Amino acid sequence: MDGETGSPWTDAEIEATVATYFQMLRTQELGQTLNKAEHNRRLQSRIPARSRGAIEFKHANISAVLMEVYDAPQLRGYLPRFNYQSDLVIPVGRALAADRVLDEAALRNVQSAVETPLLDSYDAFVVDVPLRATRRLREPLKDWSTVVPIKRDYLQREALNRSLGLAGEALVLEYEARRLHALGARGLADRVEHVSQTRGDGLGHDILSFETDGRERYIEVKTTAYLAETPFFISPNEAAFSDAHAEQFHLYRVFDFRQSPRMFVLPGAVGAHCRLDPVSFRATLLAR
Repeated sequence: MDGETGSPWTDAEIEATVATYFQMLRTQELGQTLNKAEHNRRLQSRIPARSRGAIEFKHANISAVLMEVYDAPQLRGYLPRFNYQSDLVIPVGRALAADRVLDEAALRNVQSAVETPLLDSYDAFVVDVPLRATRRLREPLKDWSTVVPIKRDYLQREALNRSLGLAGEALVLEYEARRLHALGARGLADRVEHVSQTRGDGLGHDILSFETDGRERYIEVKTTAYLAETPFFISPNEAAFSDAHAEQFHLYRVFDFRQSPRMFVLPGAVGAHCRLDPVSFRATLLAR
């Protein structure tokens, strides 16, 4: 299994590293205590040519593959590094397809109900938009959809989790009321409205809030239990609404909801901040 320090990773080293990552990921998704340092030390004993830092970097590459290729959960603490080599994609896909325990735990987590957390302070709730580093590839990008058909709809199932969505919106409602109250606009704070509940779910936004001068702020909330960088689903209606009302539209991305909820804000048209990929078509049989 030994590789030479500074040389390309061998297939055996990659397999061992992927196996360790998935062992940790199972532990995380099952809600058990995780000792990342000990996992790293034991893996170093199996692949001595690779340092602790090299292993951590490769684990961050695995996080990126899981996020970008498979729409699957990732390990917290190993932020995705997207300059991975293609020889990592297939081993990760094989491990994901074979791991029934992880699959069951991940599906249970994305579909389970949540309660809206009580925050004593919102001082650290809003964070900067995560910066995604420019990809520096040593090889051309591939379209893996035709090579690797293994993909579970974890993110789509989470997006359909009404309990999670409503809990995220409730947290944002309280944040908005506190924000306006702190800015001295107490009358406006009392008028913040959960319009997706009071007026219907097809408006193109979830919450009506305000600027301190009384101008309306349209807020769409997208909530995930995963990392800040996790892709999200937005409907054509919501995207069109963000275009038509760019000066007033704000997308609030709430993340890490089950552990330590925080959010970042994307103001204006969503397409100005995100690549919008079509993911499905509505199919109606042709007349015959």
